[in-house]
Amino acid sequence: MEKSKALAPIELNRSYDAPIEEVWKAVATSEGLAGWFMPNDFQPVEGSRFDLNSGQFGMSPCIVKALNPPKHLSFSWGKDWVLSFDLKGLNGKTELALTHSGWDSSKLTEFNAPHPAVRENMARGWANLLEKLRDYVEG
Repeated sequence: MEKSKALAPIELNRSYDAPIEEVWKAVATSEGLAGWFMPNDFQPVEGSRFDLNSGQFGMSPCIVKALNPPKHLSFSWGKDWVLSFDLKGLNGKTELALTHSGWDSSKLTEFNAPHPAVRENMARGWANLLEKLRDYVEG
């Protein structure tokens, strides 16, 4: 077996022309996440379990790891990943930092795809999703 080798997290920063409370609702409520990301049964309670419905890959189990409204949310996603949203409000606008970590070149996802290939696809996917988030909070 190949030796474990961590890959850099996906890190993206965006600025939205919306107050922090609106962006927080979009990333930290079930309805908000469904509006731009994936259908889910998210509950904003630290330690709670929920599922993201990724369509073609089915249900992905998640656990809320940290919650500090309206500034920080992180949750595990599947067996290896952690997704974090960090928000800063600034004069009616919001700075968002997304981090998708847990990548390892020696691992396969639950659907048997190698982490490096999935990471590359997800990096592009996140750029598109954060534009969908922009439409959701600014629309």
